[in-house]
Amino acid sequence: MISTRSLRVRRCASVLGLGLVLVGGLCGTTACSDDASLEATSDEDLTSITARSRTLEFMGAVYVDASSSDDAIRSAVRSQAQSAFGPLRTTNIAVNTRELNQVDTSTFVKRTVKVIDTSVAGDAGKDMIEVRYKYKDNAVVDAKYAKRTAVPLALLNPNYRSQNDRVLRECTRNDSEARDFASSIWYVFEPTVASCQQVMRQEQQTIDADRVKLTDATKQVTKSEVDRLYLPIQVKLGADKTNKGTSYPDYQRLYRGGVDPNKLVISLVYGLIDHDHSAGVARDFNFGELMTNLDEVISAQDGFEIVPGPNDANLAHFTLASGKSLDNPSIKDLVGLHRRTDSLNLSEPDTADLEKQFAERIYGKWFSIERNVKVAVGSETPRDFAVKLIVFFGADQDSTPHKYATKNSDVFLYNGHSYIGFGPLDPRNFRSTDFTKGYQLFWIDGCVSYNYYEKDYIPLKEGGTKNLDLVTNGIEAPSWQSGHAMGQFLVTLLNGANASYRDLLEAAEATDPLRVVDGELDNEFTPQRFPITIIGR
Repeated sequence: MISTRSLRVRRCASVLGLGLVLVGGLCGTTACSDDASLEATSDEDLTSITARSRTLEFMGAVYVDASSSDDAIRSAVRSQAQSAFGPLRTTNIAVNTRELNQVDTSTFVKRTVKVIDTSVAGDAGKDMIEVRYKYKDNAVVDAKYAKRTAVPLALLNPNYRSQNDRVLRECTRNDSEARDFASSIWYVFEPTVASCQQVMRQEQQTIDADRVKLTDATKQVTKSEVDRLYLPIQVKLGADKTNKGTSYPDYQRLYRGGVDPNKLVISLVYGLIDHDHSAGVARDFNFGELMTNLDEVISAQDGFEIVPGPNDANLAHFTLASGKSLDNPSIKDLVGLHRRTDSLNLSEPDTADLEKQFAERIYGKWFSIERNVKVAVGSETPRDFAVKLIVFFGADQDSTPHKYATKNSDVFLYNGHSYIGFGPLDPRNFRSTDFTKGYQLFWIDGCVSYNYYEKDYIPLKEGGTKNLDLVTNGIEAPSWQSGHAMGQFLVTLLNGANASYRDLLEAAEATDPLRVVDGELDNEFTPQRFPITIIGR
């Protein structure tokens, strides 16, 4: 079986493509303060089938010039703390605070030390400030750590950027992904690889030998300690806080209407995955995943038809290169072209031509499909209702389609790059007015979306978790089968069986990258309290 690493992985896209320079001292969230109450003691129960919700902490240490300001000290600490991102990510652990950029300054322990170069006879030394700190956060960890209380990893020297090439060579897989992220080496830093373990042992042996030469180990540290590139740490894991009960989306609110009182509106925003589109957008890997997603939903629930919507793509008439014309092909046939499940009985060249034209017409545009049903919540008389999907293919760095979706749908699903969190879904691009005032469910299937989005979207939404459920990924998710996973999530959400969140996650387990649900524990729905009848499902 081919490993997930060799499949198409949603790789976040290099920040160089965004024209950004990341500096370790910068804070990148909407709620950014040094004393950000990172005690990680809040009741952050999450629902998951592959991850466990736990607290996490580790100790770090930096050395700065004796004249360093408080800002300089915080910058050094943040730079080093950020370097834990890669080690955690590559061992299937994710923290909640974006790139670990909030470190509680109350944990700082400072002392002035004399740094001695033991290779220089009679070295008088140099005064520096040693700063030890504790990082604490909420985290999601792979279920394989269920009985583990600690994981050995490492941090980088806060001045590591001048040695990126060395880190790439010694402490990454040094594959195409690692080389793509060489300018953000903290993302791919992987101290568990054999070459890194060997270098870390060598560094430690040098430091141990130099320490023997110190005349006062209580006040002196070796230059080799200050200059070390890799700092071994123990990441401690707290108690398991994963939700062990049964939780549900608030179906009664979805089926009473949100953005439209008579419809459940679901938006699908699919980004491009490939970087070369010289063969056309129909060849983009994510076009196929979108077609799979739609095909599975439409096949499971007959009756979807193309309806007017925002920025309509013209899907009414097609003229093929062969001269054949098609008028008003069904959405079932159009999305079935990719897997050749359509009923149009076209030749292979005509099928490929029509699929290409379909992809080009929906690229960068919205199209809408709708299915009519009757719905009753509780004892009410069944009423006319519709399930509407608004679909956008080809999202890139412009946040316009994403904002349209979050403002105009009850359920928002995104599939695409995360751009290391600095892309179109960056919470800093959004305001509370970019969301509806009612209940919403967001599924963000981009890499490491738990770290980039989960914590910072909730404060933006009016009512917080009362009005927002978030499904995010702890680590990178493969693009391969992502359309199938999202398709099955939607099929299960819409099948009228009142699926729990565990049921929904299991339906989408084809690409479960430590997927977690948050915001669901204060939902009111249970099948007993709000029985829902859907006629025509």
